[in-house]
Order: sequence, then C-alpha cells, then structure tokens
Amino acid sequence: MCGVDSSPMPSSRDVTRATALIVLSSCSFGSLTTLTVFVRESGLSILPAMLWRYLLAAVVLATIVRRSAITSIGSKQALRLLLIGGCGQAVITYVSLLALDYLPVGALAFLFYTYPAWVAVMAAITGRDALTATRLIALVVAMSGIAVMIGAPSAASLNTTGVLIALGSAILFALYLPALNEAQRGIPPLVSTFYLVTGVSLSFLLAGVFTRTIDVPPSLSSWALVAGLALVSTVIAFVSLIAGLRILGPLRTSIIGTTEPFFTAVLGIVLLRERPTLATFVGGAMIAGAVLLLQWKTSTQAEVESAS
Repeated sequence: MCGVDSSPMPSSRDVTRATALIVLSSCSFGSLTTLTVFVRESGLSILPAMLWRYLLAAVVLATIVRRSAITSIGSKQALRLLLIGGCGQAVITYVSLLALDYLPVGALAFLFYTYPAWVAVMAAITGRDALTATRLIALVVAMSGIAVMIGAPSAASLNTTGVLIALGSAILFALYLPALNEAQRGIPPLVSTFYLVTGVSLSFLLAGVFTRTIDVPPSLSSWALVAGLALVSTVIAFVSLIAGLRILGPLRTSIIGTTEPFFTAVLGIVLLRERPTLATFVGGAMIAGAVLLLQWKTSTQAEVESAS
C-alpha cells in the first residue's frame, strides 16, 4: 500500500499555510457541538438551528463575495457543488444522527473518526493519493490518539445496526472529501463555500417544510448563538477546509482533521465545565504529533528538492 506520491510537491510555505488552515477548520468545526448545546438550551431545536445556521452563512457569503465571482463559474460546476452540499452533507448529518438511536455518543465518535483510514484505503485503491510510509505512520498515530482521547467503545455498547450506520457515515465522509476536492478545483474558496453552503441550506429548508419545524430563534441570545454557528462553524470552517484541501489533498487533510475532537473536548472543558482528563491531553498530543510528522516530512522533502 505504501508508495511514492508522483504529484507535484507543493512548497514548504504552501504546506505550512494549508496545514494551519485545516487546523483552523478543525477548530471551527469543533465549536459546533458546544454551540449547539447552548442553542438547544436557548429553546431552538436542532433542525431549525441548522437551517438558520446555513441560511445565515449563505447570506454572509453572498455579501462578501462579488456577484461577478459567483456567476463566473459554469453551471455544471455550480450544480455539482450544490448537490455535494445539499445531498452529501445532508446525508452524512442524517446518518450520523440516526446512529445515535443505537450507540452512545462516545462509540459513535470513535467509529466516525475512522474516516481517515477509509480515505487512505480509497486513495490507495484508486491511486489518487499514495499512502507513503510517513503518512501511514501519521495515520496510525492519529487514529491511536482518537482511541485514547475518546476511549475505544466496549463490546457491550456496540449494537450491530448502530456500528454499521456509524461506519457508513464514516465511509460517506471519506467519499465526500475527494468529491469536494474535485468539485472545487479552479474555483476560489469563498465561491465554492457559497455554493456548498447554499446547497445544504436548501436541503434543510426542504426538510423543515416537510416536517413543519421552521421555528425562529426565540431570543436575541439565541440569534447570537446561531450567528456564531453560521460564522465560526460554517463560513470559517468550510472556507479554510476548502483552501487547505486543494493543497494537501483528501488524505493529509483527513489526518490533520483528527484534531477536531481535541478542540471539541477543550471547548467542553472551558465553556461547559466538563472535567478535564489525562486521556484528552495524551490523545491530543498524539494527534498533534501526527500533524507535526506530516509537516516535518513535507518540509524535508521540499528542502531536498530545492537543493537538487
């Protein structure tokens, strides 16, 4: 499975910047759970919260991005991004939530964060991204960090149906990343994010109409929390993800993305007053080590190429 990546090697500066963007994206996505807890406590249920989250994000992006930029891409590219957002992201969210009917949160998180391994397997099979020895080591270290931090689920908690659904959501996300990587090629990150977020918001709007759950945030504080979801957990998260993904590719992006549950745990400790554990910091250190290993190896290869 190991091999040499024949794709053009980006510069060390580009890789460092892209790595920082994926870490920023992971941190932003990591705020989703904590902010959602506060949103639910404010009196707004999940479905309308997600609807307003994506609608506000689409409005913000439409305000930031020039109209000429939005209309400059072809209709096929625009439709592809809308479908990836509207179908891909919506299905992943639904399948993940469905798994909670059969599994505790910890078991679901553990199984979902196997997605970097699925990305690696698919990349190796298709030949899109070589699984080099360094990437394999980083993958194993990152996955081990997830196991330490979240805790490997016990056999008693593993409902077979829930396991299959959770693994299905991980595989879907492993398919989603390469599809997004292909769809956004040649398109500015802000424009790609606009179409992606618009697609998701349309899906949630249809779901809200169908279930008759289009509720309005009941207070200013609830609106403020939804705005936080829109700006931090959506606009910043997706723009930085897309900008980093186009440089690093799905495999390295997925490995670095395992920093997300660590940021979620830290926010839970700071804002939700959850009890800190040694496992959280040990697992986080292992994941950070995997990210640094990828960064160090890429920097070393860039220096060798520039010297030759």
